Amino acid sequence: MGTTASQLGKDVLSEYQELTFLTKQEILLAHKRFAELLTKDEKDLPNIRVPVQRILTLPELKSNPFRRRICYVFSTSEHKDGSLTFEDFLDLLSAFSDSATLEIKSHYAFRIFDFDDDGTLDGGDLEQLVNCLTGETDDTRLTPEEMRQLISNILEESDIDKDGTVNLSEFQHVISRSPDFVSSFKIVL
Repeated sequence: MGTTASQLGKDVLSEYQELTFLTKQEILLAHKRFAELLTKDEKDLPNIRVPVQRILTLPELKSNPFRRRICYVFSTSEHKDGSLTFEDFLDLLSAFSDSATLEIKSHYAFRIFDFDDDGTLDGGDLEQLVNCLTGETDDTRLTPEEMRQLISNILEESDIDKDGTVNLSEFQHVISRSPDFVSSFKIVL
């Protein structure tokens, strides 16, 4: 689909609409916002990657505690550096859109929370998740005992097969019982 950043044809727009949960207006706005992240020299280059540092300047991501992880999960860069192409950016916005299904949202939430990318949420992933949510300052950080107890409680509630980790289906089961998840797992430009 490699369009340049400065234009978006009708056919490409229709294709993006078919492949995402986004409306034409949302795709056009995403294109405008992505183009704003490009330097003047980059604007006419096809399939340009925006470095993660520039992506993180977007107000919609700036205050998200998982902002770096989100970029990493949606980046198709072979360097695994969190840089995003326009299509990566659309995938990100699509998964976080109001129209995305519970299955899509929970799949990406799981990948974002799986910090070591091993396909399960273990104690280390859960500790990083909690630290992202509570902040890592001395005032907000949990004591080692509080963290151990919280992780133990999470696993007790979520680890159905009792293997010491939460897999995707166990995570989706927990999420399915959380009515606020779909409405809160979103990024709106």
